[in-house]
Amino acid sequence: MSATPVTAPPTRFNFARHLIEQNAGRAGKTALIDDQGSLTYGQLADQVRRFAGGLASLGLRREERVLLLAHDSSDWVVAFLGCLHAGVVPVAVNTLLTAKDYAYMLADSRAQAAIVSGALLPTLQTALAEGPGVAHLIVSRGTGLPAGAHDFAALVARSAPAEAVDTHGEEPAFWLYSSGSTGAPKGTVHTQANLYWTAELYGRAVLGVNESDVVFSAAKLFFAYGLGNALSFPLSVGATVVLMAERATPQAVFKRFTEQKPTIFCGAPTGYGGMLASPDLPPRSAVALRLCSSAGEALPQDIGERWTRHFGVEIIDGIGSTEMLHIFLSNIPGQVRYGTTGFPVPGYTLELRGEDGQPVGQTADGSSEIGDLYIQGPSAALMYWNNRAKSRDTFQGGWTKSGDKYVRNADGSYTYAGRNDDMLKVSGIYVSPFEVEGTLVQHPAVLEAAVIGKVDADGLTKTKAFVVLKAGQQATEAELQAFVKEKLAPYKYPRFIEFLPDLPKTATGKIQRFRLREREQAA
Repeated sequence: MSATPVTAPPTRFNFARHLIEQNAGRAGKTALIDDQGSLTYGQLADQVRRFAGGLASLGLRREERVLLLAHDSSDWVVAFLGCLHAGVVPVAVNTLLTAKDYAYMLADSRAQAAIVSGALLPTLQTALAEGPGVAHLIVSRGTGLPAGAHDFAALVARSAPAEAVDTHGEEPAFWLYSSGSTGAPKGTVHTQANLYWTAELYGRAVLGVNESDVVFSAAKLFFAYGLGNALSFPLSVGATVVLMAERATPQAVFKRFTEQKPTIFCGAPTGYGGMLASPDLPPRSAVALRLCSSAGEALPQDIGERWTRHFGVEIIDGIGSTEMLHIFLSNIPGQVRYGTTGFPVPGYTLELRGEDGQPVGQTADGSSEIGDLYIQGPSAALMYWNNRAKSRDTFQGGWTKSGDKYVRNADGSYTYAGRNDDMLKVSGIYVSPFEVEGTLVQHPAVLEAAVIGKVDADGLTKTKAFVVLKAGQQATEAELQAFVKEKLAPYKYPRFIEFLPDLPKTATGKIQRFRLREREQAA
């Protein structure tokens, strides 16, 4: 991947103002299409300025936090950018959590206001009753508003447009809570400039998103991956975004594929697998896709190859994190190597370290030993809020510890080996759960698989696979064990297999292996 120099943003930098200025000549072009209508770039700029003015009229001050609990819509984008425009800090949270989770986040962030979709208002009201309240409640697309609450559209309509606050590019601009794939979520604090860096280094330079694209992301805006896909990347270049409030089922995604005709689709491995297994998968002739991307977990080679055979387009698989805001290691359009996560994104430096903290060695074939992945790049978060110990462990000088293990191949590409917490040592040798899972899903009857360690009667760790079969398919434990033995070293095959109807996942589609370990310990 060749590096093209990217100009750093100015010291005084406001990302919302930057987007408005970038699109000043596109006032009549469609920026956002959601379930209820569309906004042009001119309308988007006006609403962002007015929402910023509305926040000021409510007395919200610079750097105060605002909880953003809303389904994907143009209101979400206006709210997020309006907060940045005003120097207020939006705290974007997962829409699928419980009232207890939101009560924790309200207390942790000390949010002074909350912006909520009408459909999510009852859950938030329960959270507000359990924990600290907020001074202002702003409801998007709701009916029967509680006393004192503000209607989002009415607030925007009645407020005077505000000028952008003169923020510093490195000051706290927004928070994202980590997805909780390994436990309790953490408030991850990002800057105004971080959105610029990911849009330039990945959206523009790697994916090649441009003004003529129509972009649709199954990953929601509260997820760092979705925030880049459906907001900062396309809006930085004047593209059109398709937003969907409902859950990204295969049928919901196919509806947008065939009606809105996106040219770029951004999903996660579990979603791609589910779509390929669906009997409603549309033919190539019914879609307008030119490129797809994947993140959240490493993309199994089989899924990537089958998708490309069907639609004739590549899935650009990469890895990012909430802490780095978006993808820093990725395949390249036109040079995809399914089964690997590709090469470092220009602008980022990667290093694999052993348990002693030193760079790992090489093997005889020129590849590296398995190591912990560390990243250095301009989009790193500032810290975890109220969590100094975790901040120090993750943000180490100029480096960010990813929590993932990788192998660097002889050609400089990287292959995923698993999360630090998920790695297994079998007979004294590291086994990557992902490698075993990726082999299991190649079996024609298997939809999904997750692998953990199970201690046998002798106190030794062996691999155990939890398997979800495709609808109407059958397979036995012995059949799947033999299938893996044919493709991998014998010590890697799963000694135990349990069939489940589904796997525990986060809202962003990551398999929660720690839930499976808890299940195993309780058995």
